[in-house]
Amino acid sequence: MAERLAASLLPAAASPSPSARRATVAAAAAASFPSSCSARAGLRLRSSRSGSARRFFKAGGSGGGGALRVVRCMAASDAAQLKGAREDIKELLETTYCHPIMVRLGWHDSGTYDKNIEEWPQRGGADGSLRFEPELKHGANAGLINALKLIQPIKDKYPGISYADLFQLASATAIEEVGGPKIPMKYGRVDVTEPEQCPPEGRLPDAGPRDPAGHLREVFYRMGLDDKEIVALSGAHTLGRARPDRSGWGKPETKYTKDGPGEPGGQSWTVEWLKFDNSYFKDMKFLSQIPLEEQKEQDLLVLPTDAALFEDPSFKVYAEKYAEDQEAFFKDYAEAHAKLSDLGAKFDPPEGFSLDDITSDEPADDKKEEAAPTPEPVVAAAPPAAPAPEPVAVAVATATADDNNGAAPQPEPFSAAKYSYGKRELSDSMKQKIRAEYEGFGGSPDKPMQSNYFLNIMILIAGLAFLTSLVGN
Repeated sequence: MAERLAASLLPAAASPSPSARRATVAAAAAASFPSSCSARAGLRLRSSRSGSARRFFKAGGSGGGGALRVVRCMAASDAAQLKGAREDIKELLETTYCHPIMVRLGWHDSGTYDKNIEEWPQRGGADGSLRFEPELKHGANAGLINALKLIQPIKDKYPGISYADLFQLASATAIEEVGGPKIPMKYGRVDVTEPEQCPPEGRLPDAGPRDPAGHLREVFYRMGLDDKEIVALSGAHTLGRARPDRSGWGKPETKYTKDGPGEPGGQSWTVEWLKFDNSYFKDMKFLSQIPLEEQKEQDLLVLPTDAALFEDPSFKVYAEKYAEDQEAFFKDYAEAHAKLSDLGAKFDPPEGFSLDDITSDEPADDKKEEAAPTPEPVVAAAPPAAPAPEPVAVAVATATADDNNGAAPQPEPFSAAKYSYGKRELSDSMKQKIRAEYEGFGGSPDKPMQSNYFLNIMILIAGLAFLTSLVGN
């Protein structure tokens, strides 16, 4: 299954849009002028707000009197499409409760970065490589195939954005939508294009190493992060659950997870595991003070790498601080998350761009750049066909119980008023029970129940015996 899905995630070739064809004609007209702009077929050319991606060329040949033509250089992702994708991600999160796995998706795509390797993409990091089968099959990425199943329809709807940007956008949006801080994100990440560009396995953290504190430092120092950032990022365990059938950690269910929301089960680090706050540090501080054997009996999860935050002297300084000061935690977390999301990424434009800097005066897609066609005479039209379902709705409808932290919409809550009316109706199960008893005495839906003479005699004898006992008394 993973192989088939990974193959389906490869971007399909798209035919050029009308505006892209116009851009091609304009480029041909200016072929005598060198350009440092790169282009990809089918995507709209756009300039960054900083203006560094704009190139000006003198059009009209000789004479020097021609007007200047602005050639918009296309970024790795279209800002307007990213904004649209963000709204669809919010809808997906609200419906499937997949916040934790979306955070994990972004982190695992960027967490393979090695600061000791300069070349891209050999250095790893946020480059969209996690969509390919070789990386999906890494042990640390177990279950992330479900995150791709949920987010792929959004990528299909917005082909003008990179997978690398989409993964990081989903991760940051998930944090913000459950009460976390606003992440100062930038976009424009370039995707790798083939499975051979995936990083080797073994760069992501292990939950149960022999030396938890040393292992955390080995992994995160390799990414260029420090102790404060390690502890702050660990605070994201306030979201989500561990499942023994996927990671080998946690209980099948606890009193906090048995009823969902989303797919029931697993063991969470916090009581409200779909709320982003500093409760992770408060709970870990309490649990770290009780014996290890008693920790295993608790309904909240404590991994060796969690306990290390209050055991290692350097980590403990920050963990204690965040347990007492949620505002300080939010500030440090937002900075660390943004830094992690940029690791190893190759940006186009090189400085990236922020969605907050993009105004809404630019058209959202190529169709808005086209002149409105002259309306044709109105004729008797057939009734309009039902609109095709939006990709997000399709993703929600097809989400299954196998999805990590995301499931099909929850059943409608029981409402007594809805079933309270004058005429009472037997339930189907009660009807089946009565029918089984009826047929057990020889009855049938097609004919009346036949008399059972032996049974009638037994009933008569029992009745006579009962009357005799009454008379005797």
